[in-house]
Amino acid sequence: MKNIFVGNLNFNTSESELRQIFEAYGQVDRVSIMTDRDTGRSRGFAFVEMANTDEGEKAIAALNGTQAAGRTLNVNEARPKTEHNGGGRERRGAYGARGGR
Repeated sequence: MKNIFVGNLNFNTSESELRQIFEAYGQVDRVSIMTDRDTGRSRGFAFVEMANTDEGEKAIAALNGTQAAGRTLNVNEARPKTEHNGGGRERRGAYGARGGR
């Protein structure tokens, strides 16, 4: 299986339109356009899962840099999601690391 990232999508592109584009290169198992949690609108990128790794590689090679609905697609292999431990800053109390003033 090949998981593919598709970026710079036109915000009006539907999952069925994206599926059609990728089906020219092989079997598409799933298409997921990422949407904004609050508005439900497209965030301009998606993930496409293709059953066959070779077909997925061919789709990436053929579609990266091509035009779709007036936008130049950014198509590459999806990277695994990284874990975030939250916040990013360490809390050190009211006066920071040194204690009092």
